[in-house]
Amino acid sequence: MTDTDRIALAFSGGLDTTVCVPMLEEEYGYDEVVGVTVDVGQPAAEFAEAEATAAALDLQHHVVDGKAEFAELCFDAVRANAAYQGYPLGTALARPVIASAILEVAQREDCAGLAHGCTGKGNDQLRFEAVWRDADMAVVAPIRELGLTRTYEQEYAAERDLPVSGGKEGTYSIDTNLWSRSIEGSELEDPSHVPGEDIYEWTTAPGEATRELAVGFENGYPVSLDGQEMEPVAFVEELNDVAGGYGVGRSDIMEDRMLGLKVRENYEHPAATVLLSAHRALEDLVLTREERAFKRRVDHEWAEKGYQGLVDAPLVRALEAFVETTQTRVTGTVTVRLEGGQARPVGRDSPYAVYEAEASSFDTEAVTGDVEQADATGVAKYHGFQERLANSIIDGQE
Repeated sequence: MTDTDRIALAFSGGLDTTVCVPMLEEEYGYDEVVGVTVDVGQPAAEFAEAEATAAALDLQHHVVDGKAEFAELCFDAVRANAAYQGYPLGTALARPVIASAILEVAQREDCAGLAHGCTGKGNDQLRFEAVWRDADMAVVAPIRELGLTRTYEQEYAAERDLPVSGGKEGTYSIDTNLWSRSIEGSELEDPSHVPGEDIYEWTTAPGEATRELAVGFENGYPVSLDGQEMEPVAFVEELNDVAGGYGVGRSDIMEDRMLGLKVRENYEHPAATVLLSAHRALEDLVLTREERAFKRRVDHEWAEKGYQGLVDAPLVRALEAFVETTQTRVTGTVTVRLEGGQARPVGRDSPYAVYEAEASSFDTEAVTGDVEQADATGVAKYHGFQERLANSIIDGQE
């Protein structure tokens, strides 16, 4: 190290990252720590906390607006129907956006290293470092490398009179961004514990009220709500507010992390739930059976890489080439009914529908063109022929 070594720290102003500031200077010998907070849709109170803590620490602090970039990535995820083990990706998609923004600040500020406050048990350490390890900079993780516990951090902060409330900011560990809100920790770590309404902020308890929304898509991207065209960030914010009021978008799952740990996670994701449901319904209308079947495999792989924070991987680029081809016809409008905490597609319309009402109707004789119902007789005779033959041989041997 030189006498002017600086390191950029992913800074939230919470216990972990606040403790990291003096540790990076005292334990790792960095001359200066540069704090970077990236806005991907967190509450305003979190930025106020980060700024106040940075000021108290006399920390050079940068706030970067990453909402637009993050929203675009979320809409890419919609086109790939991206969900991991049943819930929409949120935190996972935000991390590469945050990591890239921090890297840009670090390079601009001539930093020699990059640091985060992740533990060695979670996913975020991997997502951050997947972006950072391409750069010619040291990567430092004090909480993980020094094996720090939350209790130790609280005591450390108290001894040094650091500007945090001993790590007791709240009962739960909460991560919020534009696309989702995750809640974990405390009694939620017991899989048998039934959480109360107090853990939710974006969604109300599902009731009997209903509402229908018209979601418009162009080339697979959400573009309008009830006929009004909206930019991605405003679209998601508005839909979070509307759908959350009907209890839409709650997940309570046992999640398998990348390191093999199984954890209990609770999420809120109203807008994501509506958009993913509507998008799948529109794809069902415009894609062929074979396209739908193959795309389910593509979507699964996209979601797996997205969960890992590897959205720039060569595989993802290849997957998106297929997704892009299918989405040229995913244009139209889906009517979604919000009721009982669910977002249920109840109508869909597209100029690219692979559907003929007359051919499908039970009230018409013809199927389509010169094809008639009677033509199915030969197909019906062959259908199951091999299975019937195999069963007759098996039965004859018994």
